[in-house]
Amino acid sequence: MDYDEAVAYLDRHIELGWKPGLERIHRLLEMMGSPHLRSPAIHITGTNGKTTVTTAAASVLDEIGLKSGTFTSPHLERVEERFKVAGEMATPEQFARAVTDVAPFVDLLEAETGERATYFELTTAAAFAHFANEAVDVAVVEVGMGGRLDATNVLESQVAVLTGVSIDHAEYLGTTEVEIAREKLAILKTGGVLVTGNLPDDVEPVADRRADEVGSVRRALDRDFRIEDLRMSVGGWSYDFDGIYEQYDDLYVPLHGRHQAANAAVAVAAVEELFGRALPCEAVRDGLVGTTVPARVEVVGRAPLVVLDGAHNPQATDALARTLREEMPAAGWTLVVGAFRDKDIHAMLAPFAGLVGQAIATAADHERAAEPGELVMALERVLPGIPVTWVRPVSAAVELAREWSRAEGAILVTGSFYVAGEARTALVG
Repeated sequence: MDYDEAVAYLDRHIELGWKPGLERIHRLLEMMGSPHLRSPAIHITGTNGKTTVTTAAASVLDEIGLKSGTFTSPHLERVEERFKVAGEMATPEQFARAVTDVAPFVDLLEAETGERATYFELTTAAAFAHFANEAVDVAVVEVGMGGRLDATNVLESQVAVLTGVSIDHAEYLGTTEVEIAREKLAILKTGGVLVTGNLPDDVEPVADRRADEVGSVRRALDRDFRIEDLRMSVGGWSYDFDGIYEQYDDLYVPLHGRHQAANAAVAVAAVEELFGRALPCEAVRDGLVGTTVPARVEVVGRAPLVVLDGAHNPQATDALARTLREEMPAAGWTLVVGAFRDKDIHAMLAPFAGLVGQAIATAADHERAAEPGELVMALERVLPGIPVTWVRPVSAAVELAREWSRAEGAILVTGSFYVAGEARTALVG
């Protein structure tokens, strides 16, 4: 297959949606020779912050001198963004090769079982094929949804990470934080190490019980490792880090939002536990400095200021709103927002009260996207008294926002990674 044929092959499986269960992916990878077991792995779950932790951990590993392979989802603009080796996105040729490697086994699997593999199962298998082709030393893999029944849970990971827990994907994972935590904590394997970020009080004992059940050790932020002297810096945050095995001073993470310092700390702790010892301080410093994560309070324009963020649940939009108030004070942001139908849209919008001066509803090119008219009604209810309209596609909504905003104004595009991705294509190319 060439690149276009590989993309088309994957796209033919999109309509299957999410089909929980590990039988198909286990069998597929078994047919492929189990490429997912060829390197040690860090496996990362959590409601928010997964991609940042994945990227930061991989960057530190690369600075140590290992070749990391990362798998993240969803992608913003191109599917090969999901697969990186040593921080570099798969080339079109590498991506096509990985899909070509997987496709014959998928066809055999579907003939054998009478079931079609899902898009996420195919991309997961393709990631492991790419890692095998490139001979990675360590895989750093982000869960797609939940953990227990997620296709990535075929990994026999040495370190499992739970970044945090809040309500999201309730129809699949549960309606309480405890239920959702149990689904996510199922990625922890016997004898592995569990590294956790800040967890709700009622989830703390759940994490400890899971660790005890599988003979694991748990390392928790603010208990076993902690951030010290956190301070805002130009374009990010600086701090000292009292790690599990070492004190790392004068760290800097070039990401907006104080929560990103916590994500970076969790990433370093996960890498420490992969080795079971202290890490070279310079590798930690340089790894965090090299951490970039698109569409996480990403500034893509000036005059007017334009910020993209994929926040798609209430916890994420609350962190986003706090970050804007703290780091980018601006009167009357122009909000461009699109979301999926299954989201708690009113709760997502609530943190923007008093921050947004006008809003434009839109919709990504996705079958789960909420109709802009529905978003308009939510905006009028949650953010009363501001001008509201709707425009689709996302590129047109962004263009209208630029017309509405003066050069000294500010535009925020958020609500979904798909919305942020379409906006990024329009603005950055």
